Amino acid sequence: MNIRVKLFATVRDKAARGEVVLDLPEEATVADAIEKLSADIPAIVKYLPACAFALNLEYTSLDEPLKDGDELAVIPPVSGG
Repeated sequence: MNIRVKLFATVRDKAARGEVVLDLPEEATVADAIEKLSADIPAIVKYLPACAFALNLEYTSLDEPLKDGDELAVIPPVSGG
């Protein structure tokens, strides 16, 4: 199955792209997608543990199952004042 991953802020900058399509097995979870993303784009690995994840516009957990065509957003923490 294919899912679309949208990258934001620091993660987008380090990946040098805003979107990635991942090909994953049918029983994949959000955690599996993050593992594949880490393997495909090593420059973002150190930022992922601090990120939040949203599946189809809803914050989600790492054990959430994925479906073909899903959209996963990788959202780094926001800082500033």
